Amino acid sequence: MALCMGCMQEIGNNTVCPACGFDNSEKQQAPFLPYGTVLMNRYIIGIGIDTNGESTRYLGFDKQTGDVVIVCEYLPMGLFNREEDAVEVKVNYEDRLAFNKQKDEFLNYYKILSDLRELSALQNVNNIFEENNTAYVVMEDEDLIPFEEYVQRSNGSLEWDIARPLFMPVISALEALHKRGVGHYAIAPKNMYITSSGKIKITGFATENERKRGTVLKSQLFSGAAAPEQYDDNFPLDDITDIYGFSATLFYALTGHLPKSAPERRKDSRLLMSTTTVKKLPPHVVSALANGLQVERENRITDFDELRSQLSVAHTAKAIQDEISRTASMNLSRSDDDKKQRNGMSHVSIVIISAAITVLVLGIAGVFWLMQNPLAPMFGGGNSNTQPSTESTEWTGPTIPSFLGKTFDEVQKEVENDKSITVYRTYTDEYSDDYAEGKIMSQSPAGGSKVTQDDSILISVTISKGSQMRELPNIEGELLEQAAQDIAANGLLATPEYQYNDKYAEGRVVGYKQHQPGDTLEYGTNVTIIVSHGAEPKASGSGNSAAASN
Repeated sequence: MALCMGCMQEIGNNTVCPACGFDNSEKQQAPFLPYGTVLMNRYIIGIGIDTNGESTRYLGFDKQTGDVVIVCEYLPMGLFNREEDAVEVKVNYEDRLAFNKQKDEFLNYYKILSDLRELSALQNVNNIFEENNTAYVVMEDEDLIPFEEYVQRSNGSLEWDIARPLFMPVISALEALHKRGVGHYAIAPKNMYITSSGKIKITGFATENERKRGTVLKSQLFSGAAAPEQYDDNFPLDDITDIYGFSATLFYALTGHLPKSAPERRKDSRLLMSTTTVKKLPPHVVSALANGLQVERENRITDFDELRSQLSVAHTAKAIQDEISRTASMNLSRSDDDKKQRNGMSHVSIVIISAAITVLVLGIAGVFWLMQNPLAPMFGGGNSNTQPSTESTEWTGPTIPSFLGKTFDEVQKEVENDKSITVYRTYTDEYSDDYAEGKIMSQSPAGGSKVTQDDSILISVTISKGSQMRELPNIEGELLEQAAQDIAANGLLATPEYQYNDKYAEGRVVGYKQHQPGDTLEYGTNVTIIVSHGAEPKASGSGNSAAASN
């Protein structure tokens, strides 16, 4: 049975898979396992899915069950080497202690994960074993939709009623991990998926050493979701760290964008959320997000019970309702006759008055929250919908200034002395053929709109990402570093591939692997560029030796 290494479907005698288009004549580059490697005489290894500083995940096939699986291989970058087409990992003598210590932590981590199979938000671990001088974890492969794609399909953000049942099981999963002495520390939109049954699955598992700076492993942190302490060398991580990542991911689900990165928020801790979003969310959810995303750990929500509680109901409202329920229970325990004799009120009257008190006190509590909540200043933004100009030809009063075509920094300097105007960036940048990258392409309220009140004016602006399609520059003959900079300046990414070349010296760029200068590609596309290894070494005088022997 011939399998496609790109999707694990049968391909017969085909080289290019008719199902996924993968070219099975290609080789998987070292240090990753060659295509078709069989582990434990059971698991066939296919294409690499992703890698971090600690491990690499491959698509795999279980010959015993006939299932497609995910195989995770312990591969701590910098602590090992593996030759081309080889399967055994080789470790230098001076790295062996660090390699083995990290491997033991890797195995222990996944054994704990395997014990928590009953939690719906966690990926199921099917097998753990050692082979090839390293360790492997086999996990269940499901039909999953990337969480970012799911949010985009939902008009760019989720309603709270949709997000709540999705995220509550994640709290339980994180709580269970921490009770066993480990955490996730990389809860982020890129590590979340939606199953066909409409539940969240968490991926991106790794030990603590991979999720902070200053360890022997090359750390992998997710900007906007990684907590501030993860950027500090060897800072101990705990449940407070995971609460930050959870809150950032929930923030993304409800707003369509992540908070600024933790290093940026150490300078400016505000969370940019449009007033439209704030208004549609329950106040206790806004408060919980702010509490979970506090930059200073001592101000952040400290445990999962508290996180669950703050997302479930507003504390003030709950306390008021508990008190009303307690009072009502005390009153109702007395007979109707006693109540009538004592104060002339019936059971119905008490219920009506209690309800009236509830509405009144909750209303007061709501106003109090808006006026006194110290978290409110963390949020800024304007209406997310761009409104057409309301300027009238007869209007002679003040109008909203237009910021179109300016950079956000220019606008900030322009209004810094005008206390009546506050400008917020929506952080939902969009493509535009009319405005260059970094320029403001739209604002709300629109420029020219009437100013009919004396209060502070809130203006939200959207920044252009430039044109969606970008042109490949001519990089032939350039040094690799310069070529990468030129490509990046056009909003594209580059991956080098080295080949021997007689025309260009080592380190010079030969050209693109699959493209030509002038080709247009979508913003953010990764292209492969061929870099010269220098002239190919010639064979060492084998002909002369043969002649001499004659």
